[in-house]
Amino acid sequence: MKMYINGNWTSGTSQFEVINPYSGKAFDSVPAATVEDVEMAIKSAERGAIAMRALSAFDRYEILMRAVELLKERRQDIGETITNEEGKIISEGLLEVDRCVQTITWSAEEAKRLFGETIPLDSAPGNEMKFGFTIRVPVGIVVAISPFNFPLNLVAHKVGPAIAGGNAVVIKPASDTPLSALKLTEVLLDAGLPAEAIQCITGSGAAIGDALVSNPAVRKVTFTGSQEVGEHITHIAGLKKVTMELGSNSPLIVLPDADMDKVVAATVQSGYSNAGQVCISTQRVIVDRSVYGDYLSALTPVVEALSTGDPMQETVNVGPMVRESDAARVESWIQEAVGAGARLVAGGERDGAVVQPAILADVDRDMRFSRDELFGPAIGVTPVSGIDEAIEFANDTRFGLSAAIFTENLDNALKF
Repeated sequence: MKMYINGNWTSGTSQFEVINPYSGKAFDSVPAATVEDVEMAIKSAERGAIAMRALSAFDRYEILMRAVELLKERRQDIGETITNEEGKIISEGLLEVDRCVQTITWSAEEAKRLFGETIPLDSAPGNEMKFGFTIRVPVGIVVAISPFNFPLNLVAHKVGPAIAGGNAVVIKPASDTPLSALKLTEVLLDAGLPAEAIQCITGSGAAIGDALVSNPAVRKVTFTGSQEVGEHITHIAGLKKVTMELGSNSPLIVLPDADMDKVVAATVQSGYSNAGQVCISTQRVIVDRSVYGDYLSALTPVVEALSTGDPMQETVNVGPMVRESDAARVESWIQEAVGAGARLVAGGERDGAVVQPAILADVDRDMRFSRDELFGPAIGVTPVSGIDEAIEFANDTRFGLSAAIFTENLDNALKF
């Protein structure tokens, strides 16, 4: 596919391949943008921001709702594109399109609810019968840098609200998964978005990321990705508004009174969906010692029954990771944990980019598996003595973002 900048679809000066994670073969290519392309895109977005300011809230609502209908019409094509470029199973690819429909719908509705406020000023002498008021106005140009793991909906999370607020958007999708963002760009243009109100520029973040983030015409940057890249962006963004969603090492606490069937279902859903490549994937399961064996006994056969393979096959539960190198990293972390004393209870075998869903038991909090973000289809299970130790262990991480507890005791839930 071509990228979209300056109101045109363009092939750029060079291309790079988009690899199907399961086959390991290229199935498309996109332009490798240059810094000069970035400058052209932002100049175009400046004109696009002027065009967006001329649209009423109702205009923006109508454009986004037309996009919703087009997404529904193109659901199968876009869902298959997600699976082909990212590797999630086809049911998850189609679900991501459905979630994108919801995201754009919510954004459209919010376009009609961008209220300011009226503020009485008579709290100071001499201001009797005076008031002030605020209104919300577009920031101008929003740069949206998205990750590979939800290549459509996480783009929509950034683009939908930006358009609803009357802004121009420059999308920089992940290099592994640029096609879904390009298809969303097509949808928005076909829905009537002004031609220069959106840019979708493809290429390496290392090559063009700094030029995008540091450009003084850009007024807001929204980024989802690693903590390290997020920190770098904040250092070079200057006084721009910045919104980040960064890494996680999500804990799930299981107390003795938990409903074990619900816990197992939640563990499988939150730990292995999208091959564990979710920002809030469960990675650490912290279990009270009194039910530690029961939990492992209940979870193991369910995980062992998960099928892996071609993500286009509807019988497959877990597809490949986005890159074989990532699968090799997960495999090495599992082996490292086993070497340090953990027990491999299920899975862990690797075939190319596919990793069999894994359970590690007796994972110590000092192991890398407990301390860093794995981002793969494996969970580590650790026994603890009571809720206080469980909460202390859950908090023993540099990451935030997500945590969960299973208990029937409201006091313990609130303490958590």
